[in-house]
Amino acid sequence: MAFSYSIKDQSAVHFVTFTVHQWADVFTRQVYVEILLESIKYCQIHKGLNVYAWVVMTNHCHLVISSSKTPLSDIIRDLKKHTAKKIVQAIRNNEKESRRKWLLWLLTKDNHIWFWEEGYHGEEIITRKFMDSKINYIHMNPVRAGIVEKEEEYLYSSCGEFYGLRKSLIELAEM
Repeated sequence: MAFSYSIKDQSAVHFVTFTVHQWADVFTRQVYVEILLESIKYCQIHKGLNVYAWVVMTNHCHLVISSSKTPLSDIIRDLKKHTAKKIVQAIRNNEKESRRKWLLWLLTKDNHIWFWEEGYHGEEIITRKFMDSKINYIHMNPVRAGIVEKEEEYLYSSCGEFYGLRKSLIELAEM
């Protein structure tokens, strides 16, 4: 039996990873990335989610987050549940999705959605050095994946704002 991470200090800053079921490359389509980003923005406005750094890769995302209002584990639960429903619905309704049949087969079972893998691989960030290492890890993800040569070139990341090149697609909290 696998043990999933549980947040002990709900107001602490955490590094979390959400992985698409079976590592399916769903976020190769902008429409699905936008659903995830809009859902994160909603949580920022309505639930007190603070985002310090982030990246959306083709089949997973990493965030450095905390909450000033709602328990962080509740935000994560609700965010994953909402985005799972919305993205699967978008796949179902996307006439141009060449992988639609396969994705729906992979991400649903007996009329239940299984979009995200269980858990969120969370790590509490307790030092500035650890925070910096996680932010570097997040920003270098697209480089390690061979998507871009320079981390600041990747659009679905907070890196551009860190380098002063462009505003992040998600509002960043001050550290």
